[in-house]
Amino acid sequence: PTRVEQSSVSTNASVSHAARGDVENPRFSACYGRDNDPFQLSSRLKSLSEINVIKAGNKSWRQARHRKGPALSDSQKKSKLREFYKEQNERIEHLLKPVDEHLREAVDKKDETQLRQKIAVHGSFAANIILSGLQLYGAISSGSLSLFTTMADSVFDPLSNVTLILSNRAVNKVDARKFPSGKARVETVGNILFSFLMCSVSFILIVMSIRDLAAGPGEGDNELHLPSIIAVSVAFATKLCLFLYCWALRNVYSQVRILWEDHRNDLFINGFGILTSVGGAKLAWWIDPMGAIILSCLISGLWMHTAYGEFQLLIGVTADVPTLQLITYVSMTHSPLISQIDTVRAYYSGPRLVVEVDIVMDPNETLQTTHDVSDSLQTKLESLPDVERAYVHVDYESSHKPEHFVKKEL
Repeated sequence: PTRVEQSSVSTNASVSHAARGDVENPRFSACYGRDNDPFQLSSRLKSLSEINVIKAGNKSWRQARHRKGPALSDSQKKSKLREFYKEQNERIEHLLKPVDEHLREAVDKKDETQLRQKIAVHGSFAANIILSGLQLYGAISSGSLSLFTTMADSVFDPLSNVTLILSNRAVNKVDARKFPSGKARVETVGNILFSFLMCSVSFILIVMSIRDLAAGPGEGDNELHLPSIIAVSVAFATKLCLFLYCWALRNVYSQVRILWEDHRNDLFINGFGILTSVGGAKLAWWIDPMGAIILSCLISGLWMHTAYGEFQLLIGVTADVPTLQLITYVSMTHSPLISQIDTVRAYYSGPRLVVEVDIVMDPNETLQTTHDVSDSLQTKLESLPDVERAYVHVDYESSHKPEHFVKKEL
């Protein structure tokens, strides 16, 4: 729980980038006033000239010498201090930015990248269909188990793309009466299904490779089929282009992030598959099936890691510290009628956040005033990017035990 004593504070005024000035200006904190910076956070901002002359001889670094761990040189200490103050500047500016500006930036970013997102999704789908046919030819014509592994991964890519596209459409078409909280979690479930589908294919290929290793070398195991290698090399080059294209959008759309991870995995798979296929033909027959086993284990490991991350979002992992700090600051500075912040929670429910805030107000305030403050705070919190739902609870004191237990007895 977070309890914060608060003086009379109001942040109804908004500040533009131009009004705030430049971080290189040592006096730009003067652009903030009592209304838009009630806790004087801007006084802690450091200009670039101040950061560049910082010395690593302060009390905290002298205390750090007695801690366990490798000793740092003076240049390393200075570098870490500069990095700390730059990050602190970014966090302070992030907190002081009005909620409307956070929302506007998120909307502008979505509008700017919407066409690129469609190209990434549908372009990946079309490319995966073509590449699956190309790699199917390469695997069958060569008989290489390593290339069969790359082929199996490629053949299932279009099916997984269909899963992602359908789940995204389901999210955008919601019957509010049937699904009051929306269908955002469908996208997360689709990502998990995609991950387990790829793991299942990998396990089948592991069994096939072990069987071939046990059977020993056969006829034609040492023949190199050049057209197959060229086909997989074309797939490698195409995946590299898609990987670079999706890179910039991976943190904007969860759907594109899954595609980016898929292209990243395929780069490892196709590259390693080419090496083990050539090695099996030119060096030793067992390199090919052993490479297929290694590739399959790599694929399943990568996708299990992805599924674990998606499961955490579905279960309700807590938000990161900067997000919690922003929610706390917005709640603290929302109204002078809020005397304390009792509790702040933010956790994922699928790809977006659910926020719970407990505020303390004067018990003598009218019901209308209490409602207006809590309702406007709820609306403001729901305007933050990535927040799906916000709940604001009003109390008159903060010395009580938690009123709502996390553990449920079934």
